[in-house]
Amino acid sequence: MIVARLPCLMANCAFCAIAAGEADAAVVLDEPEVIGFLDLRPVFPGHVLVVPRRHHETLPDLPPELLATLFGAVQRVAAAVVGGLGSDGSFVALNNTVSQSVPHLHVHVVPRRRKDGLRGFFWPRQRYESDAAMGQVAARLRHALASATAAAAAGEGRPHA
Repeated sequence: MIVARLPCLMANCAFCAIAAGEADAAVVLDEPEVIGFLDLRPVFPGHVLVVPRRHHETLPDLPPELLATLFGAVQRVAAAVVGGLGSDGSFVALNNTVSQSVPHLHVHVVPRRRKDGLRGFFWPRQRYESDAAMGQVAARLRHALASATAAAAAGEGRPHA
């Protein structure tokens, strides 16, 4: 399927170059606002990166009207790695800034098989010091979310925590 290319707003962005058809990639999903292609360094074969065609660095930067489009594509790719590759399931992940190797929003869809050797998350898990410490973190997040929601309702832009 041939899709009209949207202009890239960021020079020297590898993913913008792929989205514009200026760089090669093994494209698996080609839609007007999103593109999906195989990761060059996959966790497992079939590891797909789903990206918005227009340059947005992180999830908070993504316009709300593209959220359903992007994650609808992610959902379809997650189904395709099971149906098309015979995997048992998938791991879906997104990094914002930290551990984001390319500063262009991208969602990883990694095919998974039982006993594939990938254990849980890629980072060590920890416990909160106490229930009170967990409560403090929860309260800070609730406050940030309420503030962002109020700002968005007042017309001050997208909700950012």
